[in-house]
Amino acid sequence: MKTLILNGSPRKQGNTVTLINRLVSELDGEMTVIDAYYCDISPCVDCRYCVTHTGCAVQDGMQSVYRLIQESDNIVIASPVYFNELTGRLLDVISRCQMYFCVAHFQGVRLITKKKKGAVILVGGGLGTEETALKTAGIILRSVGCDEICEPVCSMNTDTLNANDDEKALSGIIRMAEFLNRQRK
Repeated sequence: MKTLILNGSPRKQGNTVTLINRLVSELDGEMTVIDAYYCDISPCVDCRYCVTHTGCAVQDGMQSVYRLIQESDNIVIASPVYFNELTGRLLDVISRCQMYFCVAHFQGVRLITKKKKGAVILVGGGLGTEETALKTAGIILRSVGCDEICEPVCSMNTDTLNANDDEKALSGIIRMAEFLNRQRK
């Protein structure tokens, strides 16, 4: 079982990473975490290369992420919520998945054939809500082949309660791990 985790947090020891680490400790198989703030991946520049080619013209760290997307059984999007949305840097990285849509739409070629399970972890505090970020994450997960998506785990009071102390979020992580570890039928 292979799991790809896309981490949108700039904080290496923050609440998002706390929940990611808890999930990783419960998962079976291989895990790869891509840290959006610390990877060599540029955002999509809408060059239109993928309209006529089956790939992306930008040669950077995303090439290995494309391979991981193809091979993964599970994909997890984990992010703090900034202004009710996934972080900008995570959206920059994920924007490169536009290539999958363009190749399918303009060339009729589906590059992702392996069905996957998906999951979303969100953290935030203050006045924000998770609805918009959840909708965005769901669209992204479906676009990269996730046909089963787990109930999300949200720890949305991190301004007053660390995710490590959020019992509801921690029990949600256990359920998420059980979902992701379950073999497909």
